[in-house]
Amino acid sequence: MMPLELTLSDYSRTEKIADLPGRLSTDGAPRSYAASSGDITYYAPWGNLAIFYKPFPSASGLVRLGHIDGSMEPLLQNGQFEARLEIAE
Repeated sequence: MMPLELTLSDYSRTEKIADLPGRLSTDGAPRSYAASSGDITYYAPWGNLAIFYKPFPSASGLVRLGHIDGSMEPLLQNGQFEARLEIAE
């Protein structure tokens, strides 16, 4: 699905979330995951992307997809905003 143009919004003052254009397969993924700041994850029960800017305890259905290396500052905007996600070289 990459690159993706998404609308991010805040959820629970811990993460930014966005709807994906389709569901991802979780075959072979761990049943749960505890997120760290900077983790890019998929929340299977809702089918959405979640990018954590604060740590979060283990949650069933949370699958780590990647991690942001660098500043989290761009995620700390208020309200909804557009973002482009792409795989780093």
